Amino acid sequence: MASRPKSTSVARIKTGSFERRLSLTRAGLFAGTRMASHMATNWFGSKDKRDARHRAMLSSQAEFLVDELGKLKGSVVKIGQVMALYGEHFLPEEVTEALHTLEDQTTWLEWPSIERVLKDELGTRRLAELEVDPDPIGAASLGQVHRARRRSDGLELVLKVQYPGVDEAVDSDLNSVAQLLRVARLVSFGPEFNDWLEEVRDMMHREVDYRLEATTTEKFRQMLSGDPRFVVPRVLEEYCTAHVIASTYERGHSVSSVAVRELPLERRSELGRAALELFFRELFVWGEIQTDPNFGNYRIRIAGESGADNEHDQIVLLDFGAVQAYSATFLDPVIQMIRASYEGDLEAVIDGGVKLRFMSREWPTDVLEKFGSVCMSVLEPLSGDRSAWPEYAINDKGQYRWKQSDLPSRVARQAAKSAISRYFKVPPKEFVFLNRKLIGVYTFIAVLNAEFNGEDLLREYLYGDPGAPDASSTSQITKA
Repeated sequence: MASRPKSTSVARIKTGSFERRLSLTRAGLFAGTRMASHMATNWFGSKDKRDARHRAMLSSQAEFLVDELGKLKGSVVKIGQVMALYGEHFLPEEVTEALHTLEDQTTWLEWPSIERVLKDELGTRRLAELEVDPDPIGAASLGQVHRARRRSDGLELVLKVQYPGVDEAVDSDLNSVAQLLRVARLVSFGPEFNDWLEEVRDMMHREVDYRLEATTTEKFRQMLSGDPRFVVPRVLEEYCTAHVIASTYERGHSVSSVAVRELPLERRSELGRAALELFFRELFVWGEIQTDPNFGNYRIRIAGESGADNEHDQIVLLDFGAVQAYSATFLDPVIQMIRASYEGDLEAVIDGGVKLRFMSREWPTDVLEKFGSVCMSVLEPLSGDRSAWPEYAINDKGQYRWKQSDLPSRVARQAAKSAISRYFKVPPKEFVFLNRKLIGVYTFIAVLNAEFNGEDLLREYLYGDPGAPDASSTSQITKA
């Protein structure tokens, strides 16, 4: 859940399907007419000038689209945000750039409207047990969070309250946004895009299913209960409904805060190792992965702070609305590629990519090998062969410097320079979400400015063998 935005509040969020469809239909017709006019007249001048005018038109169309989506709030904004995160393979760059600005357009709902939801959901008697702060501490496109205190014992908790009607508007909103993209000529619809769109639909339905999120939160809390490096809020079922989640209030600093930045390198690196191991546990053991890379879903609880009783720095995990379960059919080839990359087996990497349907045996051999090499380079900070590490990515102790390495950007540039882009069109939807998660984990570690080698952690989950050159710096590992 994002922090409270600097914006004006609203008394209600329009969720009526007719008025929303009408607004988006009008916007689509206007954008479509404008694009048709542009296409009819953009025949003059050199190719470079025509391309420049077309890019400018795409940017203009995208900005118009974002403005219209932002006016409607609710699930429409969330759909736009999801498309910004995961649509890079389907949408023009100008569109995804514009959609990212929706992340700053969150509006919070005024207290009388939220209080009405709480009374309807909890009942007057149950709500009277709580003293709720009318000012939200966090707001997002689908709901907002309020702190509260239980009068009987002073327990501090938070209430995540879903905006009225957003769960019922998901399908019509997604259909309307897709139609807007189509009419505005910002995307080419085909089987791959439609498949991905249905995954977004499923993801949106999971996001608004608060009973599922409450159950998943409690499940992760139990799975991590034996590991002192993580904190998961305890769900208070007596205050939970289909549109409200109540859980204990868990203190912590944002990942990018000054307090976290000023921690000693060793402690920041331990937090980074914990984040990496949590990802491995999700991937190799549980098969359930929190796919939302938003840093608002994490806090850092610093050991020894006033009022804190934790002996170790901890990562507080706050949002489980985007957890996805993956089948062995998908995960087995993923793990095959990871193992093959670590072992330097290029052919097994390619075989895994073919099984996952984002490589094809019909491609030229040199393209397959290049693509396989790019995939293998993603494991750079986990590799046993450190001779290939850039000099600027190694500290004086031989440890990997996650931020300075700039790995995600280097991998993207490596892929762009090759012939891969001519063959690699639309990856399977599962790959898109898992790839975003991996980038999120790497970025999280980089923001911590951590420096450590991950090979021993990878070996433990691949082979049950942590015996790696960096084993002297291993963290405490408590199995869930």
